[in-house]
Amino acid sequence: MQKRTFLKLSTFGMASFAFTGSSVGSEAKSSISTTMPTVNMDVEPISVIERKRRIENAQRYMEEHDIDAIVLDAGASMDYFTGIQWWRSERLTGVVIPRSGDIAVVCPFFEEPSIRESLKLGDDVRVWQEHESPFELVKQILRDRGIQKGQIGFETSVRYFIVDGIMSLLPNMTHTNAEPVILGCRMYKSPQELTLIHKANEVTLAAYQYVFSKLKLGMSQQDVKQLMNNAQSQLGGRNAWCLALFNDASAYPHGTKQPQVIKPGSVVLLDSGCSVHGYQSDISRTLVYGEATKKQRAVWNTVREGQRIAFETAKVGVPAGKVDDAVRTFYEKQGYGPLYQLPGLSHRTGHGIGMEGHESVNFVKGETTLLNKGMCLSNEPGIYIPGEFGVRLEDCLYMGDKKAHWFTEPPESLDEPLGRLVPLSL
Repeated sequence: MQKRTFLKLSTFGMASFAFTGSSVGSEAKSSISTTMPTVNMDVEPISVIERKRRIENAQRYMEEHDIDAIVLDAGASMDYFTGIQWWRSERLTGVVIPRSGDIAVVCPFFEEPSIRESLKLGDDVRVWQEHESPFELVKQILRDRGIQKGQIGFETSVRYFIVDGIMSLLPNMTHTNAEPVILGCRMYKSPQELTLIHKANEVTLAAYQYVFSKLKLGMSQQDVKQLMNNAQSQLGGRNAWCLALFNDASAYPHGTKQPQVIKPGSVVLLDSGCSVHGYQSDISRTLVYGEATKKQRAVWNTVREGQRIAFETAKVGVPAGKVDDAVRTFYEKQGYGPLYQLPGLSHRTGHGIGMEGHESVNFVKGETTLLNKGMCLSNEPGIYIPGEFGVRLEDCLYMGDKKAHWFTEPPESLDEPLGRLVPLSL
């Protein structure tokens, strides 16, 4: 079954995706376009020059925090600085960034050709055989750069066997948290990073346009999840993902194992994203398939107002936690909460986003980090009513010189539930 006039979509671009009518229905006009939109994917990845600047920036932070070197495990930070895209296993593949001098890479001998494929800068790649210790190579790299005492920094996500293996060979060194260095670099996005996040959000919003035109009675959560993932992939996104939550499952922020299908009056909550050259999108939309009840509309409108309050509160110089406080103050006046109690908002108002879907800093109670230019965060103050339904609207924003700017602007009503892509303000 198709949808009636409500699902008449505008063309994709800077204008909003418009739905007309009052609900998602089962009778459609033949003029409704259900073809896949297009997204211009002519966007450049992060350049070698920018990666060199990142390393220089990290070295300045290391000087400031008296850290002599940092060791990176496989993951987003390794990719951020070097371009190496690798996975974590029992075999160490790591990067050493000294306070001064060139970086170095440690990897298994048999992985070197693959590592060099994605390595964007530096040529000091040291390999270890299966019977050898990779930690000895780290020790030698440090010695070659004149580092035999002082502090070595590790991200909090670095696995214990790596920290223990390295530190056991460095009796004159102590280990410390490298987060001031890593966050000092990664938390503030460059214009090119903002461009890539914007493009990823463009892909996801275009996929929503297509998927909304394909929703039918009887579709399962898995059906819609697959449709959304395929659409994002076809539009040029990578690593597409989707949460599809229907009916009372929408009252659980990450769903339940109970099977659900679309039926008349179903609340359909979708949370989805993808990556473009390593940078993430994250958009949530909630609609009703059929005629929305008065309560569904009221909750949807309350969540949309919560998003507006969060967006208006997010100003440069404001502690990130104050954004969460402002939303909860409003929700409590509407009878939700208090705090994380249900019915209400059971999670933080938003999270940082960049190369990872969730990264620092967050819109969460007690967060004292001041918002500043270049920070990117989600804005998703959902309301969840156990046993009934939930509503989550999520759009990502970035901090400009003084205030927040949308990557995608939220929809204005349940009858026009898609929203629009907003041009970057760089």
